[in-house]
Amino acid sequence: MPKMTERERLADLEARQRKVADEVESARRALRDRYAGMVTELPIEALTERDFKDLLNQAIRVGGSQALAALKALPVAAAEPKTRPKGGPATSMA
Repeated sequence: MPKMTERERLADLEARQRKVADEVESARRALRDRYAGMVTELPIEALTERDFKDLLNQAIRVGGSQALAALKALPVAAAEPKTRPKGGPATSMA
């Protein structure tokens, strides 16, 4: 096999680089699709879109394990009622 010229070697390396970059992008998309699928099973409607996005960005920024440890250390908040009780007044009578 004849020796490649520097120009041919560079072209070959650039082609390999593009192929690897495409593979990385494909793997990234597959992982993001998998995680996006998990979100469909979570009750995220309790959050605003901005809060949800900020929460994810901050968790990614600090690292998932650290964010999870910090959240687990917080006291459990009482769930707020989503609707007023049936038969009760809409406002306070006091």
